[in-house]
Amino acid sequence: MGKIVITGASGQYGRGVTDRLIAAGLGDRLVLISRTPAKLAEREAQGCAIRYGDFDRPETLGDAVAGADTILLISGTRVGARVAQHKAAIDAAAAQRVRHILYTSFIGIDDPANPAEVRHDHIETERLIRESGMDWTMLRDAHYADAMIVMAGPGVMSSGQWISNAGDGREAMVWREDCVASAVAVLCDIAAGSRDHAGRIYNITGPELQTFAEVTAILSQITGVPLTYTPVSDEAQYAIFDAMGIPRRPVDDQSINGIPWNSDDMVTFGAAIREGFLAICSDDVEKLTGRPARSVRTLIEAHVDMLRAAAKPMEHAK
Repeated sequence: MGKIVITGASGQYGRGVTDRLIAAGLGDRLVLISRTPAKLAEREAQGCAIRYGDFDRPETLGDAVAGADTILLISGTRVGARVAQHKAAIDAAAAQRVRHILYTSFIGIDDPANPAEVRHDHIETERLIRESGMDWTMLRDAHYADAMIVMAGPGVMSSGQWISNAGDGREAMVWREDCVASAVAVLCDIAAGSRDHAGRIYNITGPELQTFAEVTAILSQITGVPLTYTPVSDEAQYAIFDAMGIPRRPVDDQSINGIPWNSDDMVTFGAAIREGFLAICSDDVEKLTGRPARSVRTLIEAHVDMLRAAAKPMEHAK
């Protein structure tokens, strides 16, 4: 049986997919690609093959994907500069006669008026995949709720306010774990011989559309800490990120306060939410996994102790 290749396998998404596929009995069919293979050394004992592969070194990718039947192309982290990287992986997969490619794309990218910088990376990568001759499946993930609640949430709690240029725009933030579970469901079907997912686009979203003001209110209600939502202009949002030391352009392996952001990405993202381009809500998580997508409220409840601990001492004492 052909191998299943996972790119970026040492990242959080890749590790989640790998764990679930091993639990499904597919560990011996997995080829895990990383530019830092040492981070995956423990996976060999679980039956996985570990191979070096670097999107920025196309010559490494042919051997990395050799023998694969299916590849999960997890989008890179260099927002605004990923098309060349992804093209290298797609070209290598096509040259090695990979049959099916899955790609972690993003919602709302069909409309060329969408200002989100991520749109260009994803729509161009999808175009290259469609032109590759391989079967394909696009997993268009919504904004990770984890990024806003688990990673950015402590800053909101400590400052007492959620500041964003997203205005009153709505989106259906999704748990990263639900995105992972959806990808695994498709991979398991393909591994079992199904071609039902070929040529399919799935919008992997949370269960409801919400504004950041509504999410702020839920945060306040569950933690018991008074919080306010403050909408700002794009220029003001840039100034806030500049003051935090967040780079405007992406830098590999750099994070500020534990968050691997760049401000061009986040500011245009906020504008896309504000202008309604990300107001997409589907039941594709349930269709793929057999259970409904989990809510932002549930994620907050799961991390309430951490969030309360991050609150200002005066508010935490209350």
